[in-house]
Amino acid sequence: MKVAVVFAFIATASDANGFGIPNRGGAFGPVKSELSMSTKDVPATEGKKAPDDAPSVNLGWNSHEAVEEVPESLVKPGDGPDGNYPMRAKFEKMCRDAQLTITAQIEAIDGGGTFQEDAWIRPTGGGGMSRVLTNGNVFEKAGVNLSVVYGSMPPEALQAATERGVDRAAGMAPGERVPFFACGLSSVMHPKNPFAPTMHFNYRYFETDGGVWWFGGGTDITPSYVNEEDMKQFHGTYKDVCDKHDPEYYKEFKAWADRYFLIPHRNETRGFGGIFFDDQNDRDPNTIFEFSKECLNSVGKAYGPIVEKHKDDPYTEKQKEWQLMRRGRYVEFNLVYDRGTVFGLKTGGRIESILMSLPETARWEYDHKVEPGSPEAEFLEVAQNPRDWV
Repeated sequence: MKVAVVFAFIATASDANGFGIPNRGGAFGPVKSELSMSTKDVPATEGKKAPDDAPSVNLGWNSHEAVEEVPESLVKPGDGPDGNYPMRAKFEKMCRDAQLTITAQIEAIDGGGTFQEDAWIRPTGGGGMSRVLTNGNVFEKAGVNLSVVYGSMPPEALQAATERGVDRAAGMAPGERVPFFACGLSSVMHPKNPFAPTMHFNYRYFETDGGVWWFGGGTDITPSYVNEEDMKQFHGTYKDVCDKHDPEYYKEFKAWADRYFLIPHRNETRGFGGIFFDDQNDRDPNTIFEFSKECLNSVGKAYGPIVEKHKDDPYTEKQKEWQLMRRGRYVEFNLVYDRGTVFGLKTGGRIESILMSLPETARWEYDHKVEPGSPEAEFLEVAQNPRDWV
């Protein structure tokens, strides 16, 4: 007996991976930068306590306020913990520019749908802008969301990071909540055609009141069928970007993505990966900023041609059902394992933003088995044994 479950999630913001905590053993060790904002600069004393006016650990799911006009900037001097204001402003501008560019590219591919835009602010500072397209000609759902957050990391979120060797509480008193600043741009694209892959990206910048700063991000792809040419296009684009900045980046960040997007209870990955990185503060922040910027600006080049190629491919009902089952795996990963989802829920993030990554429709069939030798079986083999595409 087949049991199908259809989920309808109407969401208007960013992927849960926004501001997530990495799934990685070890981390890059921070070094002193020209801005003197690394963990090496933090004295080995009792540490700071969160100021009385710091945001609470839970901002409140309904603490945002919709606004008619988008503010010129959500990053303001004096808001949040002391830190590198010029980098905060520069990163937000990069995200805003990319949001407009990428949504224009997606509208051109879709040929009919348009992005709805809304904006919100919070009384503690910051806010966000979402651009969402639904029920287009090509995309069932596509969203690109900018978020600027001033908040406090709860102890359990910090513990999760510290277990992997990343001390985000450095500079703060033991057990103290850590006020932080975060800015990020997140996106998810869910095409209708089973042969056009889903794509997700997130790029983010963090600072804490204890003086710790880092960059994180990545772009990954989730097809329903194996197409080596498509994967070489996608992975090759990001290998070229990585190689320009560090010859070790692609190998490391591709492997990191394969680890991060694993669904342990299925023993398979969510998709076919891409690049993923976090806790990047091992060199000058402007150097890492330029790498993040080029990765973000390469989304259209890496993904657009693949959707253009497959948006009108013929498909059967069985192939559509398989796509919806793969979307079910997407939901399982994001709700059960994604650390960004947990982080957002524990800090009282905007619910629509946290759940942006979920598709509008997904499917679960009881005890579904693929036919040996079928294209679906080929997909599972790759999901269980990630390949090197380039």
